[in-house]
Amino acid sequence: MAEVLLFHHALGLTSGVREFAGTLQQAGHTVHLPDLYEGRVFDSLEQGIAHAQEIGFGTILERGRGAAETLPEQLVYAGFSLGVLPAQMLAQTRAGARGALLFEACVPVSEFGGAWPQGVPVQVHGMDGDEIFAGEGDLDAARALVESTPDAALFLYTGKQHLFADRSLPSYDARSAALLTERVLAFLADR
Repeated sequence: MAEVLLFHHALGLTSGVREFAGTLQQAGHTVHLPDLYEGRVFDSLEQGIAHAQEIGFGTILERGRGAAETLPEQLVYAGFSLGVLPAQMLAQTRAGARGALLFEACVPVSEFGGAWPQGVPVQVHGMDGDEIFAGEGDLDAARALVESTPDAALFLYTGKQHLFADRSLPSYDARSAALLTERVLAFLADR
């Protein structure tokens, strides 16, 4: 079974993110779920992004790095949207990564060293009509990652929702979230 370090999105550590972690745990995986916002949870994406900007993305990355420090190296790093930043950084820069799961975001690999590490599998999941994922460059970064990395996969879902896998939010899409979960569990079974 895999050991996963899962980072929440810009709204904070919502009940939907906790529930997703619980689903992975019920399948036998160990999931670490750090709170990058130190207890703050927001009602809107705008509020959550404003908070992230206020504390600084560098702080978010450092909190992510700090969450990994006491954990074994052989982790699968996962993140939802904003949480992709520390997840992708750690997958690319921390030795021993077993894989990465990037939900609704992907940044160019050049942001964290220029190349995806050899032998580290990665999945990127997002909706094809999501203004943030498809409209702000994340989809392009995901396609470039898949092109340059043998063990990379991009899964596109039909729809416009951002944060579609968080059951606690109005943007939740049950059908797409179920398919995402199925693919994630298959990925983790091999780690």
